[in-house]
Amino acid sequence: MEIIDLSREIFHRTQVHPSHPPVVMTVWNDHSEKKQAGSTVFSSKALSIAFSDHAGTHVDAPVHFDSRPGAASIDEVPLERFITSAFCIDLSHAPLKHAATLAEVQEAVRKSGETIRKGDTVLVLLGTNARLLGKPGYLHDFAGLSIEAIHWLADQGIGMFGVEAISPAPEGELNFQAHLACAERGITHMECLANLEALVGRGRFRFIGLPLKIRGGTASPIRAVAVFE
Repeated sequence: MEIIDLSREIFHRTQVHPSHPPVVMTVWNDHSEKKQAGSTVFSSKALSIAFSDHAGTHVDAPVHFDSRPGAASIDEVPLERFITSAFCIDLSHAPLKHAATLAEVQEAVRKSGETIRKGDTVLVLLGTNARLLGKPGYLHDFAGLSIEAIHWLADQGIGMFGVEAISPAPEGELNFQAHLACAERGITHMECLANLEALVGRGRFRFIGLPLKIRGGTASPIRAVAVFE
């Protein structure tokens, strides 16, 4: 078995979407603080972490982008949705701020050698991390998918798709429309993925990205991995 980690690290001031609070990490206690019970001396270290449910590599819950009553929170989405067959398509040549067209996405799927099956997860390499991670442009200049491409992926029966950027479509109106399209089509998406380059050209794998059980959560950080067996 080969496991490829597709998750970004969570650390103090991790880059997050500007509409979400920052990641704040501090030491809560450390080994300089000694505790004693009887003749036993003990020390422990722990961190205090405050962050949005959209911090780091995460999956959006329907309630995040669907304002209709009854839209599921992350703790209500069946876990089967997060353990699926998957493959990755290569759109790393897409210009920054570009919305990949339907034709471009269809061609990328064709080049992958795969056919989308019902319930698949489709990961999309757009070169975001290689070009922008750690730079101010990571928050604004990323490429993404066009609305037509998102609807086409839904037409093929996907359960969700994933990107490296903080949003599934370029910043602004397209990003809003992409989220609304997910609500309309009953799919979701992951953001801030990593290491997608390691998946291109390798065909199908088992995707696992289990969310935390956050009561009423609008999203959740995940430890996303690709498993080749």
